[in-house]
Amino acid sequence: MIERLTPTGLPSARGPYSHAVRAGDFIFVSGQGPIDPATNEFSYGDIRHETRLVLGNVRRILEGVGASMSDVVKCSVFLRDGRDFSAMNEVYAEFFGDQKPARTTVETRFANPRMNIEVDCIAYKPRG
Repeated sequence: MIERLTPTGLPSARGPYSHAVRAGDFIFVSGQGPIDPATNEFSYGDIRHETRLVLGNVRRILEGVGASMSDVVKCSVFLRDGRDFSAMNEVYAEFFGDQKPARTTVETRFANPRMNIEVDCIAYKPRG
C-alpha cells in the first residue's frame, strides 16, 4: 500500500508533490528547501542557516508521520556551491549525531537560484 502524507504545521508544498510517501515500511521525504515554517516563505542566508531550516523541516515531516531522524537510512544533499560542504556537514552532524545514514552530496544548479541547499531522504520505520 502506498500512502501520500502531508503532516500539519509544515511549509506548503511548492509544487504538485507530497511532503512524504510511505511505501510499506519505507518513508520517502521530498526535497526540502530553506523555507521558514513560521512564515511559509523562503529564508535565504548562509549555508549553516539554510541547512538548519532544511533539516528542521525534514525532521518535522518525519515526526509528523511517526518517524525520526534516527530512522533515516539514506539522504541526498544538493549544494549550489561545493565549497559549502564543510559548513553544511557541521550542521548536518548536529541533526544526525551517531545515527549516520548513507548519503550522497552533489553540487547542482537549482530552479530557484537563491537556494543554497536542498535535502531529501528515505527512512525505514516498520509499522507498529
